[in-house]
Amino acid sequence: MKKTLFAFLFLSLTFLASAQMRYRDSNRIGISLGINQFTLNTDNFDASPGTGWSGGLSVRGNFYNDFSMIYSIQFSENNFSVKTANGLVEEDVKFKLPSAQISLLLSYNIIEHHLSVEVGPMFQVNGKMKIDEQDEENQVTQNMTAKDLTDVSKFSFYPTVGLTGGLKHVRLNVTYQYGVTNLLGNLNGKDFGDNFKGHAGILTGSILFYL
Repeated sequence: MKKTLFAFLFLSLTFLASAQMRYRDSNRIGISLGINQFTLNTDNFDASPGTGWSGGLSVRGNFYNDFSMIYSIQFSENNFSVKTANGLVEEDVKFKLPSAQISLLLSYNIIEHHLSVEVGPMFQVNGKMKIDEQDEENQVTQNMTAKDLTDVSKFSFYPTVGLTGGLKHVRLNVTYQYGVTNLLGNLNGKDFGDNFKGHAGILTGSILFYL
């Protein structure tokens, strides 16, 4: 996983550098910090949303008339909880999903430097989900433990919509991403059954500092 993340980071930085050269006169480099709410939409078990964090770099460049392009890389920790059974006791187990994202968004500038809407694709590399060691043997389903659930798909694709507003150098950004890929696809074909399906929804609020 570490090699995958390093390769992902190298390609992303190369992508951003290329973007900056292309839009040398109009590029704005941004640093973002934010919080997110991660929701795993599935009918296979009872999952509840959780709050995590995100941070990254972006380049905003002129594209055509009132349109801009935004290239960004971001790292996140996404959290959610699953209802499990520990013997006769029900327990909510917290899952942490580390991830890295790269996105390419088309932005329409409603008010230049102050208000814009964005839409485009985001690609995500997922790490292995983490849980506390004492929760590993909790039962998620009759034949699957919490530890089994940590093996999620390594790549995800999220269509993204967003709204950005504020001052020239400091802005607030809200985005929503819905995962069209099956996050639980790795569980199918094993001893747990073949009907696991889960799609993530991520709502993120960030503050952007433009250099």
